[in-house]
Amino acid sequence: MRTLLFGAEASRLRPELEKHSKFEVVDDHPDTVVCYGGDGTLLAAELRWPGVPKVPIRNSRRGHWCIPHAPQAVIQRLAEGSLVRTEYMKLECAVRHGDDEPLCYLSAMNEVNVHMGRINSAVRFKFWLDDKPYDDGAEIIGDGFVISTPFGSTAYFNQITRGVFYQGIGLALKSTTHYTSHVIAPETTVFRVLITRGPAVLAFDSSPEYFNLRRDDELAVRRDPQPATLLLWETLPYQTDEF
Repeated sequence: MRTLLFGAEASRLRPELEKHSKFEVVDDHPDTVVCYGGDGTLLAAELRWPGVPKVPIRNSRRGHWCIPHAPQAVIQRLAEGSLVRTEYMKLECAVRHGDDEPLCYLSAMNEVNVHMGRINSAVRFKFWLDDKPYDDGAEIIGDGFVISTPFGSTAYFNQITRGVFYQGIGLALKSTTHYTSHVIAPETTVFRVLITRGPAVLAFDSSPEYFNLRRDDELAVRRDPQPATLLLWETLPYQTDEF
């Protein structure tokens, strides 16, 4: 198995991997990526090697999705093939201006994040769920919004709403004039957002890239057809939404 180690201190795990003849430690084209760090390390790995199975091992105080067991035990289970393969939905986002060709496409495991481009100037926007205007097409004024997967709802979405969700796609409003803080829709929903006054900035997951948005830019956010695949100690038990 072509196995790549990823993380600031991931090289510490190389001797443990090399105890198992099953693993070939590589620097590119991996079959599996062992992420040693926190949730940010996992997100960065998914950006670089989308769709390749990841083994997230915690080496950080914060790591909601990272396996807290000793690395030696996790690697032993990986060698035995007894880690649980689990797929998690990602988001696909396309940005266009008017009828022009899309300005960019991006994929996010956690969230797509839009924030006002100037600290003293709110961003204004409208959004649609599929083709249905939200709140009769009301213009929303505020700091911006986050569109999140269930996986990402433990992160920025949770900081805004103080809740998490386990099914669907969620949109959380950041310090807006609107009467609600969030919307959760079925995972088949296409969220369409029109920027009616900028400037604004689009960011996603832990990517160092970001995109400047202006008036009449439109985002279309939907389920990405390619999920993220994690190899976990056990499947996390999700039952109901919590707010």
